Amino acid sequence: MDSYRFLLLYLLLSIIDSTFVYPSEGDTSRLTLVIAGDVMGHDSQIISAWQEKDNTYDYNSCFEYISPFIRQADIAIANLEVTLGGPPYSGYPQFSSPDVLAGALKDTGFDVLLNANNHALDRGKQGLIRTVGILDKYDLIHTGAFASQEAHNSLYPLVIEKNGILLGLLNYTYGTNGLKADTPAMVNYIDTAQICADLEKVKKAGPDFIIALVHWGNEYERIQNSTQESLAAFFFLHGANAIIGSHPHVIQPVVVSTYPSDTSGIRIVAYSLGNFLSNQRDRYRDGGILFFMELTKTDRTRITDFSYLPVWVSKPTENGKETFRLVPADIAGEQIKSVNYPVSDPDKFNRFREDTRLQLSNIRGEKSSRLR
Repeated sequence: MDSYRFLLLYLLLSIIDSTFVYPSEGDTSRLTLVIAGDVMGHDSQIISAWQEKDNTYDYNSCFEYISPFIRQADIAIANLEVTLGGPPYSGYPQFSSPDVLAGALKDTGFDVLLNANNHALDRGKQGLIRTVGILDKYDLIHTGAFASQEAHNSLYPLVIEKNGILLGLLNYTYGTNGLKADTPAMVNYIDTAQICADLEKVKKAGPDFIIALVHWGNEYERIQNSTQESLAAFFFLHGANAIIGSHPHVIQPVVVSTYPSDTSGIRIVAYSLGNFLSNQRDRYRDGGILFFMELTKTDRTRITDFSYLPVWVSKPTENGKETFRLVPADIAGEQIKSVNYPVSDPDKFNRFREDTRLQLSNIRGEKSSRLR
């Protein structure tokens, strides 16, 4: 695990599956990304994952129907909004999920997990340190929270090289529910002076593209607030090329702007991707989106494609037990017809699809045929 962590954070990912868009002849290089929202671990999820027959936990079935979409991308990222702090396991308000959740995310195709969020310190300093240790055990790249200042200094900002494109990733949270990390553990907080310094540091590594992944905004509000907008402008002013948000637990707008003077051509802010896996069942909170971006590098690195896939959390009863299944809900009607997805409540599923379509109507159908 340590072998990829030196020489200015240059990380080389090896993923068997290629991309959901195939490079045309003459392209220098192309990189596809998929980013998921909040991975949570409520009590009912922990109970559902328990396998009585062999006294173990297993989350793999949660991701069975969504894994093919994750694996289409070269790099897959998600916000891990729980600790892996060890037993006793617990959900809200202080999350600690079984370690095998990390293994299931790895098996699903995720490469990078984000730890800068308001639940990073739910089990204190030792919980944070244990969490990053478990992610190391499963060979998952992680950023945003660190076991020590030394780890932060050597591993942050995160820089990943894939397909000849060098990608810089920054991760911050507005807070940690009033808890503070005891030395040596640390969490990245939103601080404009520190963000400036981090952007200057990452630029020295020569990245082709920089993404800021930010835990911000107000819970359950479907429109971004002025603080988010101001911070997004600040990130762009100081060198970020795209911004992806989490924390509100609902989908917020995706704003796309054209900047001819920017080397990336366009700028994207996805203010909140909503929930990925959780037990929040109220309207707007029972799902989220996978957000896809394609980067192409010729004389410069540009966003040449972007799209999204709505994902609803279904809770079918199987063998007398409540389960969790992430179900793709392609609003363009391009679901894989041969797959009989276990939709536990068709009315809520369809309502989620329609709400998502209306919320993201400005990018409706954007290259959606590629999400097959």
